[in-house]
Amino acid sequence: MYRLSLSPLDPDFVQNPYAAYDRARAAGPVVFWEDFNMLAAFDAATVQSLLRDRRLGREKPAALRSPYPAHLAAWASVEATSMLELEPPHHTRLRSLVLRAFTSRRIANLTPDIKAVTHDLLTALPSDPFDLIPAFCTQLPVRIIARLLGVPESMSDDLLRWSNAMVAMYQAGRTTAIEAAANQASADFTSFLQGYINQRRNDPRDDLITQLIAAEEDGEKLSTEELIGTCILLLNAGHEATVHSLGNAVKCLLEHQTPRSALSPDRIAATVEELLRFDPPLHMFTRFAYEDIELGDITLPENAEIALVLGSAGRDPAVWNKPSVFDPDRAVRPHAAFGGGLHFCVGAPLARLELQVALPALFAHMPEMALAMRPSYANSYHFHKLDKLMIDPQVGSGSRIASATSL
Repeated sequence: MYRLSLSPLDPDFVQNPYAAYDRARAAGPVVFWEDFNMLAAFDAATVQSLLRDRRLGREKPAALRSPYPAHLAAWASVEATSMLELEPPHHTRLRSLVLRAFTSRRIANLTPDIKAVTHDLLTALPSDPFDLIPAFCTQLPVRIIARLLGVPESMSDDLLRWSNAMVAMYQAGRTTAIEAAANQASADFTSFLQGYINQRRNDPRDDLITQLIAAEEDGEKLSTEELIGTCILLLNAGHEATVHSLGNAVKCLLEHQTPRSALSPDRIAATVEELLRFDPPLHMFTRFAYEDIELGDITLPENAEIALVLGSAGRDPAVWNKPSVFDPDRAVRPHAAFGGGLHFCVGAPLARLELQVALPALFAHMPEMALAMRPSYANSYHFHKLDKLMIDPQVGSGSRIASATSL
């Protein structure tokens, strides 16, 4: 078996993980990634198969469970009711309740809100060079998910702070300081939601929290703890992926001098899928084996954890011709940017809609914009996101999405 020795904190890997993925995929498709001390799948066929294999799951096997340390008590309480870490039947019940409220109609009805928030953010952008990530990419999804849940948009700064602290727990190189911040954020977020859920019980509105409360009161036995865990997951996941998708997408479009026609109404959906395939926001997701599983000539033992490298699956030449080339005219094929199987991202339709609305509006608002400096990715694996995205609003060709490749 090929053994991959590659730190996810290596600066070259952080800036360009795809070259390493190509080497691992050619050696695998399943290799032992020494730095994570687990097997890892890199090709699209294996990743897609394991995402859907019911012999694997997110919930830690009983043999591997141990109590969380005291300094992570609040974090552990939230994790215990998170759909992300559960399997059937508990996962099935929670997800069905969420999908009952998180309908395609409700998401489609958010289109005017997405357009309105996008317009507000664009009109507030400065005319001098600025960082697009905090000014636009971060604000749009958090304000939309707040509207969906029914949480006051005035709390966006708190929501972002809590979300960022909690999501950092999934990054490589986790420290005790990160754990302490995540635990405090979990406690603060839980305290807020406890009070807010009580308000909504007495004052129901047309929002997701009210819908989940109604399901609980209709005999679905959704506990307050489950309501809190579900709302936190929806906020964190619904915000985090879209922020990074927007940033990565704008960088890609600018660097490749993409024709403006790629953002036209009849082509924007396909362009978004190619952007998600080419440079997705989440690069790795793990599963536990609930029995021995044969992967070619390799056995994944029961209770072992395996990494499914989503970022590599999207660059598999067995599926895409010239996968390292960004091509918005490429025929759309299924990719793994939103995961798959039981844990397929419930917010994927909303993320796609936000990208389809925001990207054309952004480039229409600043038709001459260009990169003001070469973008760099944050040291945050297994998230793949930009540290900053400095934009000059007034420099560019106008006829094509401008580039700064000479910087």
